[in-house]
Amino acid sequence: MENQEKKHDKISWSIFIGCMFIGMGIGAAFDKTGVGTLIGLGAGFIVSSFYESEKSK
Repeated sequence: MENQEKKHDKISWSIFIGCMFIGMGIGAAFDKTGVGTLIGLGAGFIVSSFYESEKSK
């Protein structure tokens, strides 16, 4: 059970980091890296929380 929780946490963290980098990339494309990073962070928190809530069911 503990190994499954570690895998779940790793996937959730990867989703969060991936969203952050996507936001940074989009922000850099529009010369607004700071704004893109903040949008990516927000999206990462939201998507990873949805993932966590679905996995806890």
